[in-house]
Amino acid sequence: MEAAEFDQFADEYHAMHKANIAVTGEDPAYFSAYKIEILAAALRARGAASDQVLDFGSGIGNSLPYFREFLPASRLTCADVSGRSLALAQTRFPGAERPLLIEGDRIALDDSRMDVVFSACVFHHIPQAEHGLWLRELWRVTKPGGMIAIFEHNPLNPLTVRAVNTCPFDVNARLIRAAAFAAAFRDAGWSDVRITFHVFFPRALARLRALDRWLARVPLGAQYAIMAVKRV
Repeated sequence: MEAAEFDQFADEYHAMHKANIAVTGEDPAYFSAYKIEILAAALRARGAASDQVLDFGSGIGNSLPYFREFLPASRLTCADVSGRSLALAQTRFPGAERPLLIEGDRIALDDSRMDVVFSACVFHHIPQAEHGLWLRELWRVTKPGGMIAIFEHNPLNPLTVRAVNTCPFDVNARLIRAAAFAAAFRDAGWSDVRITFHVFFPRALARLRALDRWLARVPLGAQYAIMAVKRV
């Protein structure tokens, strides 16, 4: 991951993202909120601990208000390669969360430190050859029995592909097919790997969003989640 690339866009990221997703009728908050709400529901369903949470590639902090809303008792570490993004996040949402700059190919955390690892649309910015490295690094910092949840754009959804192809921030992005990404999780040591698909309807069809839970296995949603567990 190149810090300079993300530092370059940090100040304009929110405005660019908002303009890029305007076709959905939603703003960035909707896409940030639904991810943390799904994560919190998955943790409750598993009866999993969520004391220590890592937001890998936390950017300018768009997920922060929703961690506070849906996982209020968690202690959050916001990790990113962009120092400028971390600084903006602290300015936008001051609080007790710990900022952590990622340098090189290692996260400066002890082994088995985190109960939960989360990442939102970060891996399509990471060269595919490095996916295994970072999935193993996230496995390293997760406690035995801990959970990972990574959300990504779905390359099988044409509107998603259009949005990525027209976004300056995504100029070097390479979308990842869910099945191939799930295989990379397994190769990195993760267990109980599960894929679900999300965001099927724009705001104009919001009344149909109650159907999303029944469509979770249909690989046409705008985004998907991969969740897995560390078993040793």
